[in-house]
Amino acid sequence: MRKILVPAALLAVLLAATACNTISGVGRDVTAAGRAVTGTAEDAKR
Repeated sequence: MRKILVPAALLAVLLAATACNTISGVGRDVTAAGRAVTGTAEDAKR
């Protein structure tokens, strides 16, 4: 049982770390898109 549990726990940790990086990347992309929209709106006002 322990031979299966340790690799499964390691895999779960690796998947969680990968997911965190992915979510962080998406957050940066959304932020950049928001800044672009804001900049365009500001330019349209002028």
